[in-house]
Amino acid sequence: MVKEEWRNFGDVQFIDKIKALTVPLSKWHKENFRDIDMKIMKFEVEIKKVDDMVSNGIVNGTVEARRRALVSSCKKWYIRKELHWKQMSRSRHAKEMDKNTYYFHNLTSTRRRNNRIDPLLIHGRIVRNQARIKVAIKDFYKNLYHQKTLPAIEFRDGLVNRKTEEEAA
Repeated sequence: MVKEEWRNFGDVQFIDKIKALTVPLSKWHKENFRDIDMKIMKFEVEIKKVDDMVSNGIVNGTVEARRRALVSSCKKWYIRKELHWKQMSRSRHAKEMDKNTYYFHNLTSTRRRNNRIDPLLIHGRIVRNQARIKVAIKDFYKNLYHQKTLPAIEFRDGLVNRKTEEEAA
């Protein structure tokens, strides 16, 4: 499709050809990738129909091959959907012009809210001051992972037989 469109532009400047390709490429994209969720749903419905046939006792090589093909196609569309959203999250268009910022802002706000510790019960008292909570958490882990000093073990005379220099040599 790109080769054909490129040839149709004739002797137009390179940059103008690139700009002009956006129209047929966006049309091609819409035709092939517009309703990813709808296509995935259709594959899942077909897979369910095949599964129902198998559960009713209709099992043959054709049904199994059809199910494998449907699952494979569905998996490809799931991968395409994932790649689409990954690309959208990194594209300049999404960063500068995306109207879905409300959704991403909500994700960030929810994560921040879930990670925040508002009240904390410390030694039977509820503490809400963030500085005190940080100190309490730091002290907790400091005490938890603090290495205790081992008791000093001394040998008294008689517990250990000393070797003479001759025996040691």
